[in-house]
Amino acid sequence: MSESRITEVATIAIPVTDQDRAVDFYVGTLGFEKRRDLPFGQARWIEVAPPGAATTIALVPTGMPTGIRLTTEDADAAHADLARQGADVDAEILRMEGMAPPMFTLRDPDGNTLILVENAQ
Repeated sequence: MSESRITEVATIAIPVTDQDRAVDFYVGTLGFEKRRDLPFGQARWIEVAPPGAATTIALVPTGMPTGIRLTTEDADAAHADLARQGADVDAEILRMEGMAPPMFTLRDPDGNTLILVENAQ
């Protein structure tokens, strides 16, 4: 067994048809905190979480990638390690300068999508 470069489960992204309505529900009804609300391309990147929780829920517009986002300190090294171990990883690391940290997608043996994002400190 190799040592993991994955440091935490950071965000679970779920699709929503109306981001403002979703924020009203998660913040207003469930009592979550809104942690992020940033422009992201044509949409917004919104994260909410219960007070004090480490893992957030990203409320993404339908059509954006959903799933579990994990973090790593070094996306390049994690990508190389996982590829060497035979994991089903994207061929290249996605780099959206100024919008998001480096990231790549990998799939588990059942085809479930995981997104590994470099920790942007």
